[in-house]
Amino acid sequence: MYSTYTNTGTYTVTDIRKTFEGFSADFRMIAMRTGKRTTTEVDALVNDILIWAEAKYLNYVDITLLNSENKPIKAVRFRVDENGKANQSDRAGNNNDWQNLPNTELKVVVDFNSKWKALSDSERNSFLTVNNFKCGWVRLDFDNSYNHLRKDNAQLYSSKGYELQKENFK
Repeated sequence: MYSTYTNTGTYTVTDIRKTFEGFSADFRMIAMRTGKRTTTEVDALVNDILIWAEAKYLNYVDITLLNSENKPIKAVRFRVDENGKANQSDRAGNNNDWQNLPNTELKVVVDFNSKWKALSDSERNSFLTVNNFKCGWVRLDFDNSYNHLRKDNAQLYSSKGYELQKENFK
C-alpha cells in the first residue's frame, strides 16, 4: 500500500491561529503550575507572539524557567515549520512536571527567521507600533542553547502545513 502527501502551502491565518492553540494551552498550564505568570500576562504575550506568527516572522518560541542565577532549569521550545506534512495535531499537555520553585522566573523567548531579520530597524519598529504590541520585548539575557539539559520531542501542533514542534528540555 502506498500513500502520498502533497503540501500545497495553502494554510491561512486561521491555520496559524489553530496551531498556536496548543502553544497557548501549554503556556497557560505552565504559567499556572509555576505561578510565575498571570492569565493577563499570558494573554498579552500570546497576543504578541500570534502577531509575529501571522506575519510569518517566527523561527521558534521558548518558555524557560530560570533560577536566581539566570540559568535555565527547564524549558520548552515550539519550533515553527511553515512546510509541515502532518495531517493531525496532538493535544496540548504533559506539563505536570513544571513546579512553583522558589527564586525562579518564567521567561518567554522569541527567535525570528530571516524574513524578520531582513527588515530594517525602522521597519521593525513600525511593525510593532502598527500592530499595537502589548508587551515590552527586550533582548535575551541568558543562554538558551540548553546544552546542560536533555532534549525530547513532544507534541506536534499542526494545521494544513503549518506546524509547531514542541521540544522539552529537562
